[in-house]
Amino acid sequence: MREFFTVLGAVLPVFAVIGIGALIRRLGWLTSEADASLSRVTINLLFPCLILESLLGNRALDDWGNLVLAPALGLFTLVLGYGAGWVVGRWAGGPLQRRTFAFNSGTYNYGYVPLPIALALFNRETVGVLFLHNLGVEIGIWTIGLAVLTGGASARDWRKFFNVPLVAVLLGVALHLIGWTARIPSAGIACLQMLGQCAIPLALLLIGATALDFIGEARAAAGSAQTVAAACVLRLGLFPFVFLALARWVPCSIELQRVLVLQAAMPAAVFPIVMARHYGGDVTTALRVVIGTSLAGLATIPFWISTSLGWMPWLR
Repeated sequence: MREFFTVLGAVLPVFAVIGIGALIRRLGWLTSEADASLSRVTINLLFPCLILESLLGNRALDDWGNLVLAPALGLFTLVLGYGAGWVVGRWAGGPLQRRTFAFNSGTYNYGYVPLPIALALFNRETVGVLFLHNLGVEIGIWTIGLAVLTGGASARDWRKFFNVPLVAVLLGVALHLIGWTARIPSAGIACLQMLGQCAIPLALLLIGATALDFIGEARAAAGSAQTVAAACVLRLGLFPFVFLALARWVPCSIELQRVLVLQAAMPAAVFPIVMARHYGGDVTTALRVVIGTSLAGLATIPFWISTSLGWMPWLR
């Protein structure tokens, strides 16, 4: 029980900041007109700084198992999620709803929520491996995931996975491996730290503000309890066992085991709602999956993480 409340103490601030983001949207302090510019700053500047600061000089990157296995498992778990979502998605409706359900239920929240929890519960090495894991997830989303969502019609957009955060991961790994970390001036590292510390709070505020914008659509989408229940059982009830089995029995580092434990507890990611809207998916189905699993995640995230740490106590 003590483990549960420890994890809950790390999870609640994340959702609290998201709630504050919704509040300042309601108060008009953060307008929708500002979203695009703040998102660009967060994605193209703040997160790359956080990534570089986490990777440079990170001892976990000396393990080639992390460099290869972490992104491979990220891609594998995503593809497995899409496959299971496609099977279960037959109960979500027609072909469009089925594709959207598979894409949204298969894409877990791999960045904005697990990252602050990793910082609160673990260490810098674990955060670095999390970014390596997410490299495989990004590749999967913009290739296989996009093909699932669109029925293959927009698979050419796989080029979009070459974004600034991904380049920052590749650059950080390269600089570390060739030993150039020591050549970076201390003032440069301090600058990366200052900017990187802004990434998570601003990203969570933007998530909260954007979520409030979906409230009207969410009310209209709240009619199918079957879709919500299927997403919650799949994402929060069955997939955690897959992630925990990988963490327990695949030979990998402690840092990668911790990453898998965090990802086991994650609800569906928020960004696929935007992708469903942009690529002609069924936004109503996407909202049901994301909002249903996110609300249930308030209880299941601390449960799964605390249970996992009790089962694998060496990860603490």
